[in-house]
Amino acid sequence: MVERVSGQSLEDYCRAQILNPLGMDDTSFLLRPDLRARLATCYQRQADGLLEPVADTFPEHPAVISAGGGLFSTGADYLRFLRMFLGDGQFDGARVLRPETVALLAENHVGALDAGDLRSVRPERSNDGLFFPGIAKRWGLAGMITTELAPTGRNAGSWSWAGMYNTYFWVDPARRITGLILTQILPFCDQPVLDLFADFERAIYDACG
Repeated sequence: MVERVSGQSLEDYCRAQILNPLGMDDTSFLLRPDLRARLATCYQRQADGLLEPVADTFPEHPAVISAGGGLFSTGADYLRFLRMFLGDGQFDGARVLRPETVALLAENHVGALDAGDLRSVRPERSNDGLFFPGIAKRWGLAGMITTELAPTGRNAGSWSWAGMYNTYFWVDPARRITGLILTQILPFCDQPVLDLFADFERAIYDACG
């Protein structure tokens, strides 16, 4: 839809409207040679708990650019993006979203329907996942919304999302806190990473008081 309306590829549109204004120079759907040279190794968790490296099979120019995934980035770039949400759509003088759009992203759009468990059909790619058991969760336009104070300190109304290789972030509008943890591990919902993420999030809130 974006390509049809704008007349640009999704890569070009995102670069012009989001990446360049936010200074996200290391983020792209295309694995340029300079990015490939810095590409982190991916790992697969084995039955014995050890990690085995996975060969890089990412093409420089994918046949299809997906709006739901496939970006290559860095922690520094990703944090610029997340801090934009804390700035109600702008960061470092650049506005890419209106404040009302940012607010809309964090609203419940499924009524009383609970986000529930994430059940895997490909265990080599993803484990079953249940985030914050016992806490009702909803879906917004940008991710999963927690409706109560979480044990880690995350406030009600916070929202979060994750990536297949166990990358996780959350945005807490009430406290103006955001956090990001990046690993390169399969399958998704890797328990050691989830434990690390919870410890990391808890430490952020403890530090903020």
